[in-house]
Amino acid sequence: MHRPAAAKPVKKVKVKASARAIAKAAEPAMDVAVGRRIRDLRRIRQFSLETVASRTELSIGFLSQIERGLSSPSLRVLATLADVLGVGIAALFGASPNADGAPDQVVTRGLQRPELKLWRTGVSKQLLSPASPDNRLNLFLVHLEPGGSTGDELYTHDGEEAGLVLEGEMMLTVDSETWSLKTGDSFRFASRRPHRFSNPANDAKAVVLWVNCVTGTA
Repeated sequence: MHRPAAAKPVKKVKVKASARAIAKAAEPAMDVAVGRRIRDLRRIRQFSLETVASRTELSIGFLSQIERGLSSPSLRVLATLADVLGVGIAALFGASPNADGAPDQVVTRGLQRPELKLWRTGVSKQLLSPASPDNRLNLFLVHLEPGGSTGDELYTHDGEEAGLVLEGEMMLTVDSETWSLKTGDSFRFASRRPHRFSNPANDAKAVVLWVNCVTGTA
């Protein structure tokens, strides 16, 4: 009696491209993009790496790694670099400073928000106002992952800042005083005062509406 051949088992292909894997793949690309913007701004200012290194007290090698996307700088380092380059940190978002922008742009749509993700520190900032190196007043939506922090070291930069905690909890240190801010709490201080911030929660994200106003020039 002839028996039909047994059907071959169908191999199941596992899709490994999870959302986390995709995000991981995008992280080095973001470092490259930020590094390129810093390099372009430095060249527009006609600053050498040596000049920026002396003004920021960062090594030439470290600055070169940042510009080539080989190192992911902290928010403290980015704020210091933006200060020396005479721009707000918003100048590191969006298009290259060499690109033609819309200086009189009024509206930023939700899907157009540039994002600066400091993935090693658990801090990301979405720029809510139009992106331009010339803007002095900028509005951000800051996301702090559980345990996310600007680091243990206090830092300073030009301008003033203020904000409102929309979700979660944020620890804010200015000078020698530290506050625990919860949903609905707000703050304001001069950015030249040494400061840092973090999310102390282990299982909840913090979201903060943040305003930065740059007042000086390099």
